[in-house]
Amino acid sequence: MAELQLRSVEKVYGGGFKAVHGIDLDVAEGEFMVLVGPSGCAKSTTLRMIAGLESITAGEIRIGERVVNELVPGKRGIAMVFQNYALYPHMKVTRNLSFGLKLRREPKARIAAATARVSGLLEIEELLDRLPKQLSGGQAQRVAVGRALIKSPEVFLFDEPLSNLDAKLRAAMRVRITDLHKRLKDEGRPATVVYVTHDQVEAMTMGDRICVMKDGRIMQVADPATLYERPANAFVAGFIGMPEMNLVPAVLTRDGDVPSLTLDGQTIRVDGLGHRLSAGEGPVIMGIRPQHLAACAPGEPDALTGEIVTVEFMGHEVNLHVRLGEETLVAVAPTEVLRARPLRGDRIGLRPDGRRLHVFDTTSEANVSLAPND
Repeated sequence: MAELQLRSVEKVYGGGFKAVHGIDLDVAEGEFMVLVGPSGCAKSTTLRMIAGLESITAGEIRIGERVVNELVPGKRGIAMVFQNYALYPHMKVTRNLSFGLKLRREPKARIAAATARVSGLLEIEELLDRLPKQLSGGQAQRVAVGRALIKSPEVFLFDEPLSNLDAKLRAAMRVRITDLHKRLKDEGRPATVVYVTHDQVEAMTMGDRICVMKDGRIMQVADPATLYERPANAFVAGFIGMPEMNLVPAVLTRDGDVPSLTLDGQTIRVDGLGHRLSAGEGPVIMGIRPQHLAACAPGEPDALTGEIVTVEFMGHEVNLHVRLGEETLVAVAPTEVLRARPLRGDRIGLRPDGRRLHVFDTTSEANVSLAPND
């Protein structure tokens, strides 16, 4: 395996459209890096540039000690798993797995041993004599992973490999792929992985680190817990987490060490925020996750009072959509709250956890409530 480095990588298409804006990214040897972002953010374009399927306009891509800008895909030491599996339809699973090794003219004994090892790792031994059309979606995806794994590449590239599977199978395959990555590391054969997805749940559950992208730029690279707890900007804050973070305009004022936020004419003092703030008084964007808003009686001190417009029963919890003037906040509450029968049109209080509340600049959208040692 090898580390992967991108330095000031750009992609400009004909007509002058700039898809990738000088991104820098380091993927350590054996790391599982996930590129995530909305459609059109250039995550797949970035992956294809690493693979050599797209040329780069500027910058440098390095795999291990080699600069691979001018190398064809077959010379880069990569293996790629595609969204549509890309299996050879006329070849049985055994030949699909071993075809790359045969092209490299590996000895038959080595090919047989590698096929047996990979099929055992992925639990597809019973599929070896089948054609791709005889496989389910999950089985075909395991074969596609095996075909990449058998080549022992320096870097594995996954381009939304689970998007064609149903929700239950997608969850099972997430576990299988991350477990395989850990097993290879435990066996002393760590796999360097770059994995592209638009699904933030997939990203959060699979990645050692996650690279969040928007409009061809990197917004933040961090481990899942850091992205969730310390988002660098409003985009990351709103993209990571389910339900998504509440982001609403507010006005920040200070009274000694305890700041206050005013929205919809309501002012709340926010303990636990003052020592983190690097912003002065004035308009800001307040960010609070639905899980960090506690339901309380309307009119309680340092709580926001609004009208319930929707109650979503989720099983062990409920999502309360509460309107405050022109803004709506979502709060996650335990199912027990339904004993009080909150109904559409009822008034309710929401108390934010000041330790978990974020403040973002209205112009740059940068998080101005991150203390260095917080």
